Amino acid sequence: MTTTNELLKTARAARGALALAGGENRAGALRRMAARLTERTAEILAANRRDLEAARGRAPEVMLDRLRLDEGRIAAMAEGMLAVAALPDPVGRVLETSERPNGLLLQKVTVPMGVIAIIYESRPNVTSDAAALAIKSGSACVLRGGKEAFGSNNAIVEALKEGLADAGLPAGAVALVQDTSRASANELMRASGLVDLLIPRGGAGLIRACVENACVPVIQTGTGICHIYVDKGADLSMALRILENAKTSRPSVCNAAEVCLVHKAVAAEFLPRVRQRLTEGRAAQGLPPVELRLGPGAAALTEGSPAGPEDFDTEFLDYILAVEVVDSLEAAVAHIAAHSTGHSEAIVTGDEAAAAAFAAAVDSAAVYVNASTRFTDGGEFGLGCEMGISTQKLHARGPMGLEQLVSYKYIIRGSGQIR
Repeated sequence: MTTTNELLKTARAARGALALAGGENRAGALRRMAARLTERTAEILAANRRDLEAARGRAPEVMLDRLRLDEGRIAAMAEGMLAVAALPDPVGRVLETSERPNGLLLQKVTVPMGVIAIIYESRPNVTSDAAALAIKSGSACVLRGGKEAFGSNNAIVEALKEGLADAGLPAGAVALVQDTSRASANELMRASGLVDLLIPRGGAGLIRACVENACVPVIQTGTGICHIYVDKGADLSMALRILENAKTSRPSVCNAAEVCLVHKAVAAEFLPRVRQRLTEGRAAQGLPPVELRLGPGAAALTEGSPAGPEDFDTEFLDYILAVEVVDSLEAAVAHIAAHSTGHSEAIVTGDEAAAAAFAAAVDSAAVYVNASTRFTDGGEFGLGCEMGISTQKLHARGPMGLEQLVSYKYIIRGSGQIR
């Protein structure tokens, strides 16, 4: 088994070839990688079935859905790679040009990060997304997925390596860590001189471990306690549609809603409709019902489970929604400030002044007015796909695409000047 350190050194050696390859060559490599991914669909699905069988009974159904692949999902992964290939080259762009009084010409130019390491859980599509963005931006990537998806990830990476080789680029520019124990994650966190940027994608525990223990630069991503606030000026039918989509379309992802706040002026009408739509109505259709965990104000107006002390601070990733009534927009903003992870929040309202106040006051990476939080996604934002969703402010925030995966340097041209 190739060690993590060996993979990192190979990736480090490959970065020079990627940086010199040129934008069209890297785009061509992505097209070959996407083709190989499609060609290897049968092998990838077979590996995925083995992963699912091993996980069944040990993971809830919503988490199995994160792990599950089918022909449509693999086709979407390949399409995402092609979309990234078609985007403008982010490397070598001149950001600024200036001339000093002494005649020196300064240019600020985008350059690859170098080696990007990604630690992630469950979702095999992250493997192709991360590889596509890294290669397009001129960087090598070292991927460390969870043990539950190792077979799927390994099959995907083998296909991607074939595509790189087809394009004449080093296959070692994309690597999957073979050790799925905690030791390999710790090794990536401490790989000073080998890793230029570490991106953890997963639960709060993983992200906290990286932030607390890493000796390499880290971007915090992922954890999403996302809120939907239904204002007193909301169209309640619209609010129901948005809430249902944000909670139930795919509850196991980080942009799914976990909390609903309702203005007291509309709560008596809206909350029974929420229960009918999300709980009783879904059960009648044979769909998983949403469990409503109600704060004291909400519990007085509809049926559900009493909210516990942690429910408004929990990323459920399941068919569970914490609900409370608030006295005002200002109270909703204060609640979000106290409980949000800075990912995505939405207001539903017909009052433009309320919408503007909410958008200005809520300090999250994505703030929506009359739309579902489920749009916080690289593909939906036109980035092709994403490396993750940053919930911090330096140097990236929100869905991370190509623009967030390059650095810059200064190139200074002179004619013999000395200082």
